[in-house]
Amino acid sequence: MFGTHDLVLFILSGLLLNITPGQDVFYIVSRGASLGWKGGALAALGVGSGCFVHVFAAALGLSAILATSATAFMIVKYAGAAYLVWIGVTMWCAGKKDAPSVSHQSLSKRKVFAQGFWTNALNPKVALFFLAFLPQFVSANAQSKPLAFLFLGILFTLNGTLVNFGWAWTAAKASNALGNGGKYQHWIKRAAGTLFIGFGLRLALTDSAS
Repeated sequence: MFGTHDLVLFILSGLLLNITPGQDVFYIVSRGASLGWKGGALAALGVGSGCFVHVFAAALGLSAILATSATAFMIVKYAGAAYLVWIGVTMWCAGKKDAPSVSHQSLSKRKVFAQGFWTNALNPKVALFFLAFLPQFVSANAQSKPLAFLFLGILFTLNGTLVNFGWAWTAAKASNALGNGGKYQHWIKRAAGTLFIGFGLRLALTDSAS
């Protein structure tokens, strides 16, 4: 289909990769635990939207620039690392707050979505992953390799978003079971913030070959 092969293997491999915890999953879980199912779902949609950036980049060949240009990779890497650290610091510093107004809730939803988007879009390792993973399932005689890339990338992202919805639901349920009190939300944010600072530092110290 669309110049691809072994779609069942591709879907199964993608599901296994998507259930492996990483910075995207931890972001979704932290939002699901502190903001409930809707907050976690918004985070998952943001992450999925960011993933589409890499899908289209891979289809257009832009990801190859990151793989071959040390300067381009370094620029995106440090931008992504700084953003992850910034998210971690804001999460860590977030204290107990009163229930927000309706307008503030709307703003927070946009912020949750945007943070999920940039968390994924600014991670150059995701771009390199698509560049390495997708071609394995593109037929050598495909009439349009960019179309095959797009099809596989969209399929991978949609499946990943469904898995992330599951992470958001699980986190929200676990938070409710523990008691949705301010004390738990406060420490959940701090724990998530610490993880994101660690993710940012790890990304800053990585190189294009890792």
